[in-house]
Amino acid sequence: MTEFKKHNKHYKYKIPVIGDPAVGKTSLIQKYTKGSFHNDYLPTIGAQFSKYEEDIDGDRVSLFLWDIAGQDTYHFLRPAFYEGSKGAIIVYSLEESKQGKLSYDHVDEWHDEIKEYCGTIPVILIGNKVDLVDKQELNEKKIQKLVKKRGFIGHYRTSAKNGTGVLTAFQTLVKELINSYKI
Repeated sequence: MTEFKKHNKHYKYKIPVIGDPAVGKTSLIQKYTKGSFHNDYLPTIGAQFSKYEEDIDGDRVSLFLWDIAGQDTYHFLRPAFYEGSKGAIIVYSLEESKQGKLSYDHVDEWHDEIKEYCGTIPVILIGNKVDLVDKQELNEKKIQKLVKKRGFIGHYRTSAKNGTGVLTAFQTLVKELINSYKI
């Protein structure tokens, strides 16, 4: 006989995951939803959709994660992908490379785009690829200044490769959504 778990409530949230190309958006989603990581980089074309369900504090949570391509060629599609979003994740790369630095510099633009199409929704900022950098070299004051200025609900350093910080980052956003949208 199958035992069914009783949930207090069932929440459903659409969450776009955005940022520059090759910062690890797809890898973060796969690590969170499947516990897996793939070394091969395949650019997202347009958007990819993932549904993930979990129980948090006795409630059932269904997440609809929209992995949105960061390439400029898909800019015209993004407004449609944002529609109905309840929260968002902006990802940049912590890599000490031109691409990594540019991805951090573009955080303001990504946040402005979210605000334009979604209004004021909870947003977390993820610095991914922490496994590739010396943590002593990271400028925490600069990041916290950005978090405060932009009103992000938090900043998390993650590694999609080894899982560092991934669960904490995603669940922080989910708990914020539950608190923000309680019925």
